Order: sequence, then structure tokens, then C-alpha cells
Amino acid sequence: MIRYLLAALSVVFFAGGALAQGSYQIQSGDVLQIEVLEDPSLNRSTLVLPDGQIAFPLAGTLGAAGRSLDQFRDALSSALAPNFATEPTVFVSVSRLAPQAPEIAGPEAAAPTIDVYAIGEFANPGRFDIEPGTTLLQFLAASGGFSRFAATKRIQLRRMDARTGRETIYRFNYDAIERGGRMSGQLVLRSGDVVVAPERGLFE
Repeated sequence: MIRYLLAALSVVFFAGGALAQGSYQIQSGDVLQIEVLEDPSLNRSTLVLPDGQIAFPLAGTLGAAGRSLDQFRDALSSALAPNFATEPTVFVSVSRLAPQAPEIAGPEAAAPTIDVYAIGEFANPGRFDIEPGTTLLQFLAASGGFSRFAATKRIQLRRMDARTGRETIYRFNYDAIERGGRMSGQLVLRSGDVVVAPERGLFE
């Protein structure tokens, strides 16, 4: 909790400097606040994934890490342009900085943790340091919940096999569990797992 408060204070501190000037270089694990003046339905908080990219509606996948806020804003605006009569006005800011690795003072200074990422319609998307052995259901309970637009019947756990480069997608109906349904098995999270809460469709 202290780490996240410090990160938030860092964003406020730099608001009049590097972040305001757009010179801050985005990094993996940052959470970006993106607003599109011409279409507020696109406004959202988006996590920069470990590969440095984000996925954004109507724009697809874009590289973000290593770019300044201004450079990324221009790239996103250009990618969105074919969907508008004129190039849209896009605002990009950092709503939460990537968590920093804890300083280790000794062999027993910190318990081992794994990195898990929450993207999409979560109340608090971002990177989470969790204890090994944490299940998907436990993670969802501790992550801060979903936004009101989340399609909770279609939660996904996306897991990449580092050896083969193949991605496995597990689908999870959180609504059914809330209604008292039984789980056939518990998915134990691994380092690098990405949990996705898709946006709810019109008739869901």
C-alpha cells in the first residue's frame, strides 16, 4: 500500500515537470489514463503490459514503453484517425507508476512474490505482487473488484509459455461463482499471468 501511495505522490510531484511536458518515458507496469475528446466512451485506464504494449479499442496494439507521453499520444491519435472525420484530440497521462522492485536488506528481508497483471475493466488495473500459490478466485477477491462495465461472465486468464511462445487462455465465469456455483478446479496463478476483464456487450 505504501508503495502505491508513493507512486501516486510521484505522479503529483512530476505533474508540473516531466509528466506535464510529456518528456516522461513510459515503462511497462505504468497505468495510463487515456481520454479521447471526440468519443468519451473510449476513455479508460490502460496497463502497459510486460512487452511494452497496450491494446486500445479502434487502434489495436501499440508500443508504449520507451516513448514519451507526447510521442505515444501522437501515435495513438494517428492510429485512431481512420475512425474519425478528422484526427481526434487525445490526452494521455500517467495515473499510476509501475511498482518499483523492493530493496532487499538481507536474505529474509522480503517474502518471495510473483507478478500478475490485471487489465481491462478492473477498478484498479495494473501489476500486482502476490504470494505464490494464490488462486485466480483469491486474486479476483483481493484485486479491488471490477468496473461497472465488466463482463464478469467472461473473465480470462492468459498464460504464455516462455519455452514455446504459445499462449493458453482459460475462461472463467465469475457470475456463476457469485451465485453459488461450484468450480471444477482451482487455477493457481503463475508469474507473468495476465487476467483480463472484457468490456460488457450491449445486451449482456
